[in-house]
Amino acid sequence: MNRKEKFKQANREANATWLALLIVIVFWCVAGFGLADVKVEFFQTPLWVWAGCIGTWLFAIVVSVVLANCIFKDMDLDDKEDEING
Repeated sequence: MNRKEKFKQANREANATWLALLIVIVFWCVAGFGLADVKVEFFQTPLWVWAGCIGTWLFAIVVSVVLANCIFKDMDLDDKEDEING
């Protein structure tokens, strides 16, 4: 990869990370506040607590794995390749 491609990839990763953050925040709002009226409880704890805390944490892990496997690329940040190619 040349320097321009590396910056393009880094920008793509940054934009995907912002989008992933927005998606996790929306999930947190829906899972927490959206389930506030549901009367289901587990271990005397309302469903919205489980979904808003544990569910969001698990969802964020899934989103991170998707980012790592589909968007992020392992690349050398040195300019050695650029120096060789001129």
